[in-house]
This record gives sequence, C-alpha cells and structure tokens, in this order.
Amino acid sequence: MNDATPRRYTGTLLERAASIYQLAPGALPPLALDDERPFAAAYDDANDLEPAASSSAAPVALSPAKANAATARTRAAPVDRRRVSIDRDALAAAGMIVPGASVTALAEEFRLVKRQLLLTSRSVAAVDPDKARMMLVCSANPNDGKTFSAINLAMSLAAETDAEILLVDADFAKPDVLQTLGVEAGAGLLDALADPGIDAESLIIDTDVPQLAILPAGTRSNTDTEMLASERARAVLRGLVEANPRRIMVFDSPPALAASPASELAALVGQVMLVVRADRTSEADLRAAVGLLDGCEHVQLVLNAVSYRPGGRRFGTYYDQEPVK
Repeated sequence: MNDATPRRYTGTLLERAASIYQLAPGALPPLALDDERPFAAAYDDANDLEPAASSSAAPVALSPAKANAATARTRAAPVDRRRVSIDRDALAAAGMIVPGASVTALAEEFRLVKRQLLLTSRSVAAVDPDKARMMLVCSANPNDGKTFSAINLAMSLAAETDAEILLVDADFAKPDVLQTLGVEAGAGLLDALADPGIDAESLIIDTDVPQLAILPAGTRSNTDTEMLASERARAVLRGLVEANPRRIMVFDSPPALAASPASELAALVGQVMLVVRADRTSEADLRAAVGLLDGCEHVQLVLNAVSYRPGGRRFGTYYDQEPVK
C-alpha cells in the first residue's frame, strides 16, 4: 500500500507513481487479494437470483417528509445491538493490521493514507458535513485488494481518538468483510433499504475493537442498484451519520467495472479511495473506473501489490531500533 495519490493524472500514471515512491511492481507477492473465484462465479447474473422476501416490492422512493421521518427513526434512542469479537488470529494470518499489536510497516502505510483522507474530509465538510464522514473503498476489477484495504483503513481510523468507525460491507454480490473478521453475517444495509420499518441503527454489530462497528451487506435482491439510487438510501445513510457526530462510515464497494452498485455508492459519499493493483490494473481500466465513479468529486488512488527498491523509503524498522546511548 502507499500514499493516497491525487485524482488528476496524465500519461502513464503507474510509472509516475512508481518513480515518485521508488516502487517496484510485482517484486513481491501482493499484500492481499480478494477472493480468487472466477468473475462469473463471484458476480452472478442478477437473473439467476431469487428476490429477497423482504424486497418483493419496487424500491421505495420517499417524499422529503417521509425521508425526514426515516432519518428521525434512525436517530432515535439507542437500541440493543449484537456484539462480537474480531478474530485477531485470522487478521494476523492474512497480513492485516491487528488491533492492539505492535506497529508494523502496513500500519504506518495506512496512517499516511488515512491522514490524506481525513484532510479531504475537512474540505468536503465545508460543502456537505454529512457526506464528509462517508468514504468508499473501491477498485477497478476484482482481486485488486479493495476489501483488504477497506478493513485495514477502518482499523487504522478506529485508532483515532475522536472518531467512531462504522465499516459497511456494501459489496452485495460478494460480501467478504464479516467472513474475514470472523463474524457471522446477518441482516444489514439492503434489508434496511428494502423495508422502511427496519431501523438501520439496530442492524449495526458492535465489536471488541474500540470505536469499531460493522454493518453487514444484508439480503441480496434483483434491485440492489435501484435501491441505492432511491431517496430511501439517502435518508438511511444520512440518518446513520447524524445519529453519531463522531461516526465515520467506510464502505467496501464492489469493483467499479464489475458491478453497477459502485457508481451509485460513489454518488452518496464524500470521497472514494480507489485501490490500484500496480502489477495488474491497466491505465484504460483505471480511467474507465474513475469515469464510472464521477458521481463523487474526490477520487484518490492507492497503489497495492508493490515492493520497495533498495534505498527507497521503508517503514517498520524504526520502532524496533534500540535508542542511541
């Protein structure tokens, strides 16, 4: 992983980034990959799916009054929520940030990434304070490491002293967040969008990681993209943000070139962190992905699957050094 890179680019982006950060694509195995299942298996044709029982009706389009009412319900008194323990051994085995463990090179990398994202949030807040606290983690194609990046970003942000992180699994076709964390899935975002009677706040799962909670993807249907485009979706997400002034929402999105919900999600958030596989993502795919995510003004790039050249910048050893006497 590496620093967030500005959206504007010309020429060969990956070569420029490699030159700036002294990176050597492909010299080491990638930090992490998403599920290696073939695309056809991971992202089924919607026609092969049975509609969810709670989603048989068309997407709900709320009037402003009803949208406000939905938001008010979401901001109601605290509700009883499930609490789980995160599988730290699984995180360590996957090479991820482990809460409470010693500082690693990966942890330092994500500290740099999140600082840039938090700076962008402050800029967005001047225009839309609610959107400023919603971030989307996406990629152009499957297996680029976006779920790995979303979880690590959430873990890093949860270490902030003045923030509470809600990690949302919004990759509805292939929801891997809860499985990666060792948590049993349940009702989630799609259920709240499909049924106005469901309070999204009640579906949040609290964890034993301080300041980190999870919202599952929920029950998939044939109208996932349409539900995300509805006024109900805007009301639910704003309600979740406004329910807690310290809350930052991190969405794990499906790949932009693989599933249509990504572009709808981009229009709902304040910024997008686009994960780029340095040894695989083509410039054409990158430009196409950015084009599909143009509903969000702030798209920043993060390189994955890179290694450091000798003499280049390297994290991880500083904290292990003995003090000079």
